[in-house]
Amino acid sequence: MVGAGPAGLRAAGLLRAAGRDVVLLEARDRVGGRLLSAPSGQRRFDLGATWFWPNESRVSALVGELGIDIFDQHIDGDMIYQTPTGTHRLDGNQLDVLSSRFEGGAQTLAEALARRLPDDVVRLGDPVRSIRPAGDSLRLSAERSEWTALAVVLAVPPATAVANIAIDGLDEATASVAANTPVWMGTTVKVVAHYNRPFWRHIGLAGAAFSHVGPLREIHDMSGRDGTPAALFGFTQPAGTEPAPTRDQVLGQLAALFGPEAVAPLQLWIHDWRDEPFTVAPDAIGLADYATYGHRVFAQPSLSGRLHWASTETASTTAGHIEGALAAAERAAAAIIGA
Repeated sequence: MVGAGPAGLRAAGLLRAAGRDVVLLEARDRVGGRLLSAPSGQRRFDLGATWFWPNESRVSALVGELGIDIFDQHIDGDMIYQTPTGTHRLDGNQLDVLSSRFEGGAQTLAEALARRLPDDVVRLGDPVRSIRPAGDSLRLSAERSEWTALAVVLAVPPATAVANIAIDGLDEATASVAANTPVWMGTTVKVVAHYNRPFWRHIGLAGAAFSHVGPLREIHDMSGRDGTPAALFGFTQPAGTEPAPTRDQVLGQLAALFGPEAVAPLQLWIHDWRDEPFTVAPDAIGLADYATYGHRVFAQPSLSGRLHWASTETASTTAGHIEGALAAAERAAAAIIGA
């Protein structure tokens, strides 16, 4: 198996439960993939995925099964719309937006899945370089190891897989779709600002803003339960090789939206996912044909039924979400178990 994000870890757990021998190779020195929670003191802040939603039953069930603490987050206060002609406030309470958050950060989901696996299953710091047919099996070559397997699960974005891994015998149609499938968050810069208090709430603001002025186009309250710890986060998607926004640009915008206290965060992260080649290979930056998500070529295993696609981009529903990653993992595991 390739990739120790939520899809790879979930598929590994399902296959182990079915009595299959599993090895999960991860290029990074951590589990989680796009679930990345940065520590600050006793707290963690999500630099990748943050939410899941009430209709996402797989995440909800797994959270309960693993005993992970979560909390619900509502829009509470006015939202801000920033345009070149002015800044406007909208009653956010009327929208009744509800999402669920992980108390210890989204990466806790991946870490909990990893803890359920034997110590020798997940092998970190071992990027896969090639996959090739070998009789009735597949031969997988990684930087520090070699493996022969009856089946391989690719739990990494398809475009990243075909850019970083030499896959011998992959049919041209599948290779083309994979190479042109955008990587979710692959062009995103996520900004998180940690404050000593949620000062925006004291002036009736929800900490949510949508801007056509920039650099952040979308901003949300990332505070924990009851406002502690206090944090705001935002997204921007720079075009091509355009650099990530600077600290001064980010804090200037936050101050314009939420007041002068915003210029002095306890900590500020500006995480450019374009700098993570094991998430998005350079050749895959800028892809934009999201119609390829859940494409039919990903529903069927490649290489004579032995290579399975299982990243969130390959899911037929909720592609791009944690829920999609879990759905893809279940599909791949079921195909292997039923073969």
